[in-house]
Amino acid sequence: MTDETNLSFEDLGLSPELLQTIQEIGYENPSPIQAACIPHLLAGRDLIGQAQTGTGKTAAFALPVLNRIDIERRAPQALVLAPTRELAIQVAEAFQTYARHLEGFHILPIYGGQGMTLQLRHLARGVHVVVGTPGRVMDHLRRGTLNLDALTTLVLDEADEMLRMGFIEDVEWILEHTPDTRQTALFSATMPPVIRKIADGQLREPVEVKIKAKTATVESINQQYWLVSGLQKLEALTRILDAEDIDAMIIFVRTKTETVELAEKLEARGYEAAALNGDMSQVLREKVIDRLKKGGLDIVIATDVAARGLDVERITHVVNYDIPYDTEAYVHRIGRTGRAGRKGTAILFVAPRERRMLRAIEQATRQPIQQMRLPTLQDIADRRIEQFKAQLVEVLDNEDIGFYRELVDQMVTEELGEPADIAAAIAHLMHKERPLAAPDEPEPPVREFRDFDRDRGSDRRPERRDRDDRRRDTEPMRRYTLDVGREHGVTPRDIVGALANEGGIPARRIGQIKLHDTHSTVELPEDLPGDCFARLKKTWVRNQRINLQPEEGGERGPRKPLRLKDGDAPYRPAGGRKRADVDVHLPKRKPNKPGRDES
Repeated sequence: MTDETNLSFEDLGLSPELLQTIQEIGYENPSPIQAACIPHLLAGRDLIGQAQTGTGKTAAFALPVLNRIDIERRAPQALVLAPTRELAIQVAEAFQTYARHLEGFHILPIYGGQGMTLQLRHLARGVHVVVGTPGRVMDHLRRGTLNLDALTTLVLDEADEMLRMGFIEDVEWILEHTPDTRQTALFSATMPPVIRKIADGQLREPVEVKIKAKTATVESINQQYWLVSGLQKLEALTRILDAEDIDAMIIFVRTKTETVELAEKLEARGYEAAALNGDMSQVLREKVIDRLKKGGLDIVIATDVAARGLDVERITHVVNYDIPYDTEAYVHRIGRTGRAGRKGTAILFVAPRERRMLRAIEQATRQPIQQMRLPTLQDIADRRIEQFKAQLVEVLDNEDIGFYRELVDQMVTEELGEPADIAAAIAHLMHKERPLAAPDEPEPPVREFRDFDRDRGSDRRPERRDRDDRRRDTEPMRRYTLDVGREHGVTPRDIVGALANEGGIPARRIGQIKLHDTHSTVELPEDLPGDCFARLKKTWVRNQRINLQPEEGGERGPRKPLRLKDGDAPYRPAGGRKRADVDVHLPKRKPNKPGRDES
């Protein structure tokens, strides 16, 4: 199968409702994985797709699934298995986006860490598509709350990642509880023997599609990302606009509506901004671009389609306000800057669940993307002061200020004030709308922390594993206690899964785990972020809240045994699962009866 295609989405046989959505999103032509997979999936064939994250594979299976959904039948007709809750949420959101014109469509993501009651309520009402992690899907199948009798399509997304996380036995168990008549699509970046064995045993004469992701180098562009947290995107964007040395900027969003809304918000804050989208006439579009070229406009907010072919040399910055759907779109976007040998800056806003796409972009551009520190209000004030001083020097050197000197002398004669006070009052009037001094009130909190998820899920070569192990041996560690142990049926796998899923801590940064009867201990990095610690304190494993706490004297070195006081024995549920499961649970309220499952 080739990587190139001249097909359009209209050629693939999708419904008018889906084609309308595709046009609104801004897709012009299907990516190679979409062009190769959609026709086979629409025809009902089983399929093996080998493609990296960032090639557009979510749309490759989501669009055919939606095309075949019977809206009148409120029962799960498609099941997508994903290795992590972040990916499950991301896939579910993509389905929801593509189905915006399918009236009455319902999709449900199910994963550990979400209240079971909410999931049960939605399942009882009826949903068309379920996207879930293996452990939580198994929970519902065992309870009988997820009925797959109407299932027509099963998708295994990132199968090799599920293998790496130890989910393959769970996946096989789920496959055994689905109808034999189902259509199955398996997507995986690599094809290890275990995955191949599952494909051979579970898929019927599958079509195989292998897509090699394109790569591009962008050495002339300084790439940075900001992990969306604390402050809202708009506040972060305005700080960047005030602190960066910007000539002109293009900001990319996903929808036409967002271009207009964001342009209006920026104009309200005093910036020269305009929208650029496919709904604009050619005359108006050319007018916006001409203003940008001539300096009458500094900021353009655009969709991918509207910005195609845009070539303005003065663009120094590109901001991906919304992360693109695929890596090729990202490369096209940031290519609007750094032209003709000039340097450019590309800034990417990344939500926590979008880190996987961040890694894919790094692979595609063959460059690491550095996490940026958001400018503080003091940084912005310092920059405004420097700009003000530069303006004064420019006027003193190049302008005739004789009239104004006489005016100031007259004010002094009239005893309006000392020369320094008059100059200060004039500066105040000039900057009344944009004060030079940082505000006295406390600055809104900005969550700055090391991104623990950056290399989570990556394949490590033996030499890298050795290096990681040496790093873990030398890295400052601290020992923590967990209120869960052997009596609760917990395994090290459960603990690693909880720390990875809820705390975003890669396995290579998790140290020694010791299981005791009523508790366990684990070594974690000493620089564990406060918000990560707070999440882990509330995490549940095996229906037991782990209540992560630093152990006294728990720095790397001699260990002290945990001393439990009388009455400290943790809650122990009745029954329990037969096999380990890394899905964790975050109930909305504490269990108040032994044996009650609030997960």
